[in-house]
Amino acid sequence: MAALCVDESIYNLLPKIVNKPVKAPRYISTFKPHVKRTIEESKAAWKTIGPARVQVPSPKDFLKKHSKEPKLPKRKKLSLKAIEATVPKATDQPIMGVQCTKNFISSNAANVIMGVAKKPRQICVDRRQGDKFALETSGLLPKFLKKKDYGVTPKYVTKRTEEARRAQEEYDAYVKETLRQRAMKRLSDEERESLLQGLKRNWEEVHQAFQSLSVEIDTLPKKLHKERLETEMKQLEHDIQTIEKHKVIYIANK
Repeated sequence: MAALCVDESIYNLLPKIVNKPVKAPRYISTFKPHVKRTIEESKAAWKTIGPARVQVPSPKDFLKKHSKEPKLPKRKKLSLKAIEATVPKATDQPIMGVQCTKNFISSNAANVIMGVAKKPRQICVDRRQGDKFALETSGLLPKFLKKKDYGVTPKYVTKRTEEARRAQEEYDAYVKETLRQRAMKRLSDEERESLLQGLKRNWEEVHQAFQSLSVEIDTLPKKLHKERLETEMKQLEHDIQTIEKHKVIYIANK
């Protein structure tokens, strides 16, 4: 009954017109034939899935025993004419009357007399069993001491030393000119050494005072005094390392 009430509605008196959506025509590019032709021209059959046509192996060509072993080439049969060309004939006459006038005994004797004797090879025997080796390549002969240029400084080392000395002189001249313009003074070796010794004496005094502190530091003045001594020792150590590291020290004139 409820279903009939729902169907008998004033909204269902007039039939509803359903508008079906009109599907747009499919887009086809005008360049499609040109692109297709270009791809077919540049593409080979074996670049994708393999050759287009492959010969199917015959069932008779199955793998047989000893088929993969190397085989010797077939023996060539020599022809009868080739054999006859290598063998002299019975009617051929050998060349007669050819004699050599050279006296081998005299020539050998002359070669031995005029020849230079071979120098024996220098050999070193290091074991009683007779093990030996060449002495020249062993490194036991002082052959490098007999060289003409032994102990002479190479030219490239002399040239490099001269260039380094010239560069150092130019740098020193530049520094002197800069110091003269900026009114700075260079510490001499004696002043540098005296300054270094003074800093070391100050460090020893501060270190002795630090060692003299009490074991138990329970008050604020003691803590401040300890921190001050540690700071002074660190600063003195830094100054000593700086002076020892740099041999040339410049100070500004006030």
